[in-house]
Amino acid sequence: MALFGGAYVSDKRVAFLLPFLALLLSDLLLGLHDTMLYVYGGFALTVVIGFWLRNNTTTGRIALAATGASVAFFVITNFGAWLTSGLYPMTSDGLMQAYVAAIPFFQNTLLGNLFFTALMFGGFALLQRNVPSLSGNT
Repeated sequence: MALFGGAYVSDKRVAFLLPFLALLLSDLLLGLHDTMLYVYGGFALTVVIGFWLRNNTTTGRIALAATGASVAFFVITNFGAWLTSGLYPMTSDGLMQAYVAAIPFFQNTLLGNLFFTALMFGGFALLQRNVPSLSGNT
């Protein structure tokens, strides 16, 4: 949602607001946590990466953006977990332990992001072909 919003929502404020509202709603339902700042920061960066896609949404660029956003989110949120969880020593070795411990989760994050990116961008491309007012060429 953040990548798609960055690429297609014309008002940049709304592009940030939509994923943040979804995050906030889920955090209020599931529970607030110490890494919220880092999660929201990862989503903000994903919106910015989406801005890079504006006016040039080729399959390769979209795949690169989705992969890059996944890696950035992994780096940012696991840094936050290292800082806030108390599970790891506050050393470079502790930081590496936090990243290594999170590697098993990265595969599902990446695959999920690629799947939903393909669904959203691909679905919108199909809609643009069939609904002339969405193509921007009217």
